[in-house]
Amino acid sequence: MISRIYVMPKKATTRADSYLIDSKLSYEELTKLAQALTNSILETYFINHLEVLPPSGKKTSKFNYATEIGFLPGVTDNVGHTVKEIAIDLLHPKKSNNFAVYTSRVFFSKKKSFPAYNSLIERAYISEIRNGKFNFPNQVPKVVLKNKKPVINVDLGVSEEELIKIGKEGIQDEVGKRRGPLALDLSSMQVIKEYFSKLKRNPTDIELESLAQTWSEHCKHTIFANPIDDIQNGLYKTYIKGATNLIRKQKGKNDFCVSVFSDNAGGIVFDKDYLITHKVETHNSPSALDPFGGAVTGIGGVNRDAIGFGLGAKPVANTYGFCLGYPEDQKRLFRDKNLTQPMLSAKRIMDGVIKGINVGGNCSGIPTLNGFVKYDDRFRGKPLVFAGTVGLIPRKSGSNLLHEKKAKAGDYIVMVGGRVGLDGIHGATFSSVIMDSNSPATAVQIGDPITQKKLSDAIVKEAREKNLYDSITDNGAGGLSCSVAEMAKEVCLARGKQGGAKVFLDKVPLKYPGLQPWEIWISESQERMTLSVPKNKWGAFQKLMQSRGVEATVIGEFTNSPKVVVNYQGKKIVDLDMEFLHNGLPKQHLYTEATSPQPSPERRGSSFPFQGKAGDEVYTKTLEDLLADKNISGFSFISEQYDHEVQASSVLKPLSGTGRINTDAQVFHPVLNSNKGVVLSSATYPSYGDISTYHMAACALDTAVRNIVACGGTLSHLAILDNFCWCSSNDPKRLYQLVEAVKACYDYAIGYGTPFISGKDSMFNDFKGYDEKGNSVAISIPPTLLISAISVMPDLYKTVSPEFKKAGDIIYLLGETNDELPENNVPKVNLEKNLKTYLALEKAIQKELIASSISVTLGGLGIALAKACVGGMLGCQVSLDQIESKALSGD
Repeated sequence: MISRIYVMPKKATTRADSYLIDSKLSYEELTKLAQALTNSILETYFINHLEVLPPSGKKTSKFNYATEIGFLPGVTDNVGHTVKEIAIDLLHPKKSNNFAVYTSRVFFSKKKSFPAYNSLIERAYISEIRNGKFNFPNQVPKVVLKNKKPVINVDLGVSEEELIKIGKEGIQDEVGKRRGPLALDLSSMQVIKEYFSKLKRNPTDIELESLAQTWSEHCKHTIFANPIDDIQNGLYKTYIKGATNLIRKQKGKNDFCVSVFSDNAGGIVFDKDYLITHKVETHNSPSALDPFGGAVTGIGGVNRDAIGFGLGAKPVANTYGFCLGYPEDQKRLFRDKNLTQPMLSAKRIMDGVIKGINVGGNCSGIPTLNGFVKYDDRFRGKPLVFAGTVGLIPRKSGSNLLHEKKAKAGDYIVMVGGRVGLDGIHGATFSSVIMDSNSPATAVQIGDPITQKKLSDAIVKEAREKNLYDSITDNGAGGLSCSVAEMAKEVCLARGKQGGAKVFLDKVPLKYPGLQPWEIWISESQERMTLSVPKNKWGAFQKLMQSRGVEATVIGEFTNSPKVVVNYQGKKIVDLDMEFLHNGLPKQHLYTEATSPQPSPERRGSSFPFQGKAGDEVYTKTLEDLLADKNISGFSFISEQYDHEVQASSVLKPLSGTGRINTDAQVFHPVLNSNKGVVLSSATYPSYGDISTYHMAACALDTAVRNIVACGGTLSHLAILDNFCWCSSNDPKRLYQLVEAVKACYDYAIGYGTPFISGKDSMFNDFKGYDEKGNSVAISIPPTLLISAISVMPDLYKTVSPEFKKAGDIIYLLGETNDELPENNVPKVNLEKNLKTYLALEKAIQKELIASSISVTLGGLGIALAKACVGGMLGCQVSLDQIESKALSGD
């Protein structure tokens, strides 16, 4: 029996909320539920029918049409889930498992037109209003899947052309339709063909899908791992990990790194009792299709990276970053030639990603502290969405070191959290290719932060302290296929022999029936983690999860056999050697081609020299233009939407001073009874890469470090993270730019003694589509590197904020001012001089000689002074004659 409840404001309104209830409820029960959903002072409710009555004293309604916007079948409906829980608690229905609620929004209008909605995740109905009444079909948006053959054997004894097609477009199903990208090139397909030839059989579809997830660029980071030019060990081992290894060796007993590049996040020492972790992820491809869903799952996923560090760190702070097209850009883009797959507008993408980070953090009770936004026309085709999480974990629980974990043979494989659906399928492989008309809608997911909050608290606050599991990891890219196989690597037997895993796929809880085995295995449905639970602790673990409203299911066990085996309906459908699964991907030697600087024709967003004859009016106009630049002006409209006070730990906040200016670094104290603080900052200069990616990377690293030191952070206890977002990474010229940037990371990380503890790359941020006239359009992002920095401050009471504090204070400029206006130039970092400056400033702050301190970045000294003045609501008077400079006039 289908019923509907409408809730709308009592005063004149243009919308109402609708709750479609799939359960047999009496009118009295519906009334009781409606009252629980309604604010009786401001709202009113209707059961099954809503009347749009004329305003008081009028004969006719001002509305002629009603439009309903709701989610498509299978799309996560968070409000619906919450209302279901309310109804079960309130009404105690006998068959709660079959109880379902589906939410939608109803809009009223004079004209027949649809409000803006995303056709990839939403459905829309329109109804004419007659005599104040309208009618929508009470269609429950359930997923109904056709019965298909559970497992297909894929014939690899085909031509090279067909192997290429399988790798690029996916496996062909029973009706001849390709499933979606495997992102496997010809050499990878040939290696797979050879492996199964030795086994004298063809792979099953689920085996091929599993290999595609594990070998994807998204998961394996092949461009950083492969040899390139004369760098035989690849960029990652040579420069990123190489820098960290050298720095840790140089620090010796003062090494503060605990876990780097081996877990879901990087971990450093906070104090004798705690570790602090940090990880920054990207969620670019999903955010291009559904900005809200992409961003909320991005922040939710990186929260789980913290929970999956060691035996579980508590998320204590979120960070974010957006690289977007200009919101006023009205150009329409399409993914297909027939112009039936429109891209969302730049404004909707901006609004969506901002809201996604908002919901992901605010609804999870995690403060959102550090962030930035950059604009460039080249981010119009594919935005960059960075999401980061800082975690806190005790160093020990009893005699156990909590940063260490190890699944054991005989442990149950347990999946906890959300159920599995079609959402997120091919997310890992989709993120490893260019976005075009073949980009799958199933790559879109919507997170459920409330479900994840319950999961997080149950794990971190209770199960971890009771020592109820041996290992834990996130179900992220590749879903169960990657999480189970990764944890199976931890199963080491006597004499160094490798263990494995056996999974019974029938046991995996599903959102709806009808999923094929390969879909269950690789789905990236959110809010799920995989744990290794000893059999003798399963009862206690299950009872705890059940008491906290968290679903936990045994889906298999870790074994002493070096294989990943998956069974379904009594048949073995996956039988892969661990060695081949993890190490079978063929190496490819990459080559670069040197490039000359190519300044973008429109360097929007860069600071620029004034035009015309020098004079007060020209200087004033130049400063005003700089202050109005979207890449320089503040973004308080974003910061004010994010809760940074939850957990009561903020010290230097995202907005500071009477004038509420954005801060370049933030300070918080995760252990409330400690005087130690954590400092966060980040920096990126996409436009600098047009001239030199080496100096772009150097500036990003230097700025992230400088921001930390300027507010009181400690250079000797500072770690960094790298996020490379590149384009056309199969182009030798783009690879040359990448090598240059990575070399700069090595040089300046070693110079400052700042080890990398974590990182991520996203290498194909390109869009191929069409404009509104059907002309081909190709948009590639500028090479972009985000450097995030984290430091431990010995005394948070010595934090220095950027705004001027008191009239009469003396203003000092530390460092040189060089001829580096970035119209056709890029600032070059003088590491030796900067290091001396930063150490001197650090010492002065510790001696409490500094009242305010601000990092000079985009816009130069003028913008830094203006920000400090606005923040303190004070003016300033400076003399440029005293500034030490090279090759610069007094202008």
